[in-house]
Amino acid sequence: MAPKAPKFELKTPKGTKDWEGKDMVIRDKIFSTITDVFKRHGGVTIDTPVFELKEILSGKYGEDSKLIYDLADQGGELTSLRYDLTVPFARFLAMNKDIQNIKRYHIAKVYRRDQPAMTKGRMREFYQCDFDIAGIYDPMLPDAEVIRVINEVFEGLGWNGEYTIKLNHRKILDGIFQVCGVPEDKIRTISSAVDKLDKLPWTEVRKEMTVDKGLAEDVADRIGEWVVLKGKRDLLEKLEQDEKLSANESMKQGMADLRLLFEYLESFNAFERVSFDLSLARGLDYYTGLIYEVVTQGSAPEKAPVTAGEEGAAAAPKQKKKSKANSEDDDRSDDPTVGVGSVAAGGRYDNLVGMFSGKTQIPCVGISFGVDRIFSITSARMAKNKTAEQVRKNEVDVYVMAMSGNGFLKERMEVCAQLWSAGIKAEFMYKVKPRMPAQFKAADNNGVPFAIFLGEDEVANKQVKIKELGLSKDHPEKEGILVSQQDFVAEMKVRLQRKKELDQVAVQAEGLKVVDGIKKGEQDGDAAAEAAPAS
Repeated sequence: MAPKAPKFELKTPKGTKDWEGKDMVIRDKIFSTITDVFKRHGGVTIDTPVFELKEILSGKYGEDSKLIYDLADQGGELTSLRYDLTVPFARFLAMNKDIQNIKRYHIAKVYRRDQPAMTKGRMREFYQCDFDIAGIYDPMLPDAEVIRVINEVFEGLGWNGEYTIKLNHRKILDGIFQVCGVPEDKIRTISSAVDKLDKLPWTEVRKEMTVDKGLAEDVADRIGEWVVLKGKRDLLEKLEQDEKLSANESMKQGMADLRLLFEYLESFNAFERVSFDLSLARGLDYYTGLIYEVVTQGSAPEKAPVTAGEEGAAAAPKQKKKSKANSEDDDRSDDPTVGVGSVAAGGRYDNLVGMFSGKTQIPCVGISFGVDRIFSITSARMAKNKTAEQVRKNEVDVYVMAMSGNGFLKERMEVCAQLWSAGIKAEFMYKVKPRMPAQFKAADNNGVPFAIFLGEDEVANKQVKIKELGLSKDHPEKEGILVSQQDFVAEMKVRLQRKKELDQVAVQAEGLKVVDGIKKGEQDGDAAAEAAPAS
């Protein structure tokens, strides 16, 4: 007797999803591309528990601390799901005092009780890929290499320059706040307000500073003259030419760092995508120097949030209609005022390890890539370029088929075993006597490039027929070639290598970029129709 269906609704928790099929393939390609870059730069990987002691995470994330998932007390310890991979890394360094320098990468899930927008990669459970350089080095050299890593990752993903690395310096931002008259105890909370300038107009940010956080209006206005500016060396020179700013000690340190960084980035050929942006603040409390985040067209919302002052009474009914979307548990994917956000972010945090170890300070700088937001942009680009259908669910190279009613099951199994032993990816149909159309359909559904056929004559003569699928009618090998059972594995290896080389030539001729088997069209500047990022 079949069991009764559960009375509750079968679904994943809000802000989470199951992954399968082509989505998994695309996501795994993103992982492998990022990992290859990390290893290229000398990265070694570590792993840490998915939950930490609550006191480890407390006080590290500023106003975002409310998004931490706290777990029930079990066994006398208060624990929380990790919010990011940076604080656990600092705790790891503090516990392993023999490690004084390391290039570490870590790919794992993190958890935030944020309001989700699933199709935009804003989730409550999501992957981060972190790369950090810890240790005492000459100024800005590790920072410059991290920016170079960012360039390599997004070029490797085929984004072809369609992204911007926004950067700022905490000491420059603090210096501006000090010169403008922000009280020392309000600097961090005012930073959090400034950080919202990528999603809110200045009028709304100013209102948060003055009405919500008690900052004097004239101080907010002075801040507003600076934090809306962006540029490169030109903006740095503008800051240096201001007498009050250039006299501030914090500003001096920050500007010296950026001058050096810009020099190094030019040597690394990594300066082009950089934008010095004074609105970037990064709300997390542990940053001490350079900060940066990566944005692309889909990072910003389709339209800015509407305020009553902008649209008047007509906006009121719309707000009522969307009252349900105001719940922190509701998915905001369809809300045009919600963008994907940054697809990667990070910065320098020189004091975080010392918070745990007491005496030992290990300076660190790093970057965190938001895989789910990168995925949302990548999948949208592929949909636009009609390349999503080219993604195969697995990487099988050869489908072994029976051409006879006999089925030749054992012979098919033996051929597959030989292919597997040689490291060749192969499959066959789990039927004793499969039909030819069904076998062809199985191979075609996954785009398998080659087939090996076993018929009465082939088996009798101890041969197999190798055929490349999808050849044109007039191709000389359209019907395949006969190879002895003794030589077919070696022949298969030769043909697979040849096909790989020819595919690469064809791709280059078409002006396409291949990233681990995913074709991506060269972008022609039209990034607007391409989807969204994550942080």
